[in-house]
Amino acid sequence: MEQTKRSAKKKVVIIGAGPGGLSAGMILAARGYDVHIYERQAVPGGRNASMQVNGFTFDIGPTFLLMKYILDQTFALAGKRSEDYLTFTKLDPMYVLNFPDAKLNVSSDHDKMYEEIKRVFPGDEEGFRAFLTAEKKKFDTMYPCLETDYSSLKRMFSRKLLRALPYMDAFKSVYDVAAKYFKHELLRLSFTFQAKYLGMSPWKCPGAFGILSYIEHVAGIYHVEGGLSSISEAMAKVITELGGTIHYNTSVASIETAGRTITGLTLANGEHVEGDVFVLNADFAYATTHLFKEGALKKYTKKKVEKLEYSCSTYMLYLGVDKVYDEPHHQIVFANDYHANLNDIFDNHKLSKDFSLYIRNATPRDATLAPEGKSSLYVLVPVPNNQKSGIDWAIEGPRIRKEIFCVLKERTSFTDLEEHIVTERIITPKDWEGGHNVFFGATFNLSHKLSQMLYLRPRNRFEEFTNCYLVGGGTHPGSGLPTIYESARISSNLIDQYHG
Repeated sequence: MEQTKRSAKKKVVIIGAGPGGLSAGMILAARGYDVHIYERQAVPGGRNASMQVNGFTFDIGPTFLLMKYILDQTFALAGKRSEDYLTFTKLDPMYVLNFPDAKLNVSSDHDKMYEEIKRVFPGDEEGFRAFLTAEKKKFDTMYPCLETDYSSLKRMFSRKLLRALPYMDAFKSVYDVAAKYFKHELLRLSFTFQAKYLGMSPWKCPGAFGILSYIEHVAGIYHVEGGLSSISEAMAKVITELGGTIHYNTSVASIETAGRTITGLTLANGEHVEGDVFVLNADFAYATTHLFKEGALKKYTKKKVEKLEYSCSTYMLYLGVDKVYDEPHHQIVFANDYHANLNDIFDNHKLSKDFSLYIRNATPRDATLAPEGKSSLYVLVPVPNNQKSGIDWAIEGPRIRKEIFCVLKERTSFTDLEEHIVTERIITPKDWEGGHNVFFGATFNLSHKLSQMLYLRPRNRFEEFTNCYLVGGGTHPGSGLPTIYESARISSNLIDQYHG
């Protein structure tokens, strides 16, 4: 009887154990599907995996947990509680913004934030109240649109989306939106730098995304013990508990198709894998240009994919040091001329001599990340992707590394950091592209300009094939962990609708 029941299950084949593939795997396994995930690495997570080096633990990618409630909902859809697998700490301050002439401690406690703005940017504190009131209305009308799939054009004319249009600031940038509330330039940057979560400039990012800053201020930012990569490990555990299978160290060589149907996968070892439903969690542009055979795709041909607009990239330093520093958990050091720095990244496609950087110093709060008395530090510098920059990272990598330590020495108390390094790893845009299969090294995937959003973004039910669904940053709603979890929920529901 059990054998008959199992054989009747629809087999779901998921390519990639990134956060989208893992979320979909949890939900679908809980709903009774026979889930198989194929992951080329030895660990789950993709860009949300961990790197273990000489007793130090580093998150490879995301370090901010926003919209924790979406993660909680994802576990709940699998019949689980996130707190049974993970330990969360809400951060206060959420982060510190380090400007050349000022520092701002950013809190999700509204009274604290009001007083902090009054202290650092006097006269703008009432703008914060106005921001919370107005952006709440925007969020309340827009958020249902992000939960909706756009697999058909008629969804673009849904009542939900039409109701949200007046609040979307469609013809403004997020910087324009902040300028409605704040007079001080640096305070405007404090409420718009979040565009970097999408790999975009505040002066180019659509005004609708002004809700990113609002979400931080109402939902807070969390740290997860062991790093955010612990989320991937917890999800993998849930999938196994629910009867799903993750095939590690198993690369997909090609996706086999017949007309508008995916018939199976050919693995690097030559094995052929069949399935009823296929979920694509590999980097979208990489998958369409490397995993499908020539002629299989009609809309997303290699030539068309290369012409799409992509996010910026990142230069990464992962440092194990024999010292613990009294510095913020999250800190962003702004360039002296932030606007010029972003123009270099997005318009001039070159490295700035004057750049911004982000540092995570989590060890004082989380002793699991490093041996006793030592620290695991994470440094990120936004840089151009490989689409047009032509940067030779063999030459520029050592130069920017040297300049990072100069900035840290001048602007923080990490003055002696270089002397205390015992372990070091670096990822450049070239490494993202060649070693991590990130197209053009664009770590935040496709850009989020209006012509690449909603129905105009690659759809959750992939328009090229009848039995293929997309999850991850390259589909709706977009990049960033919360929206990737949401993409998995949307695609899982679409699979359920199709199979009744």
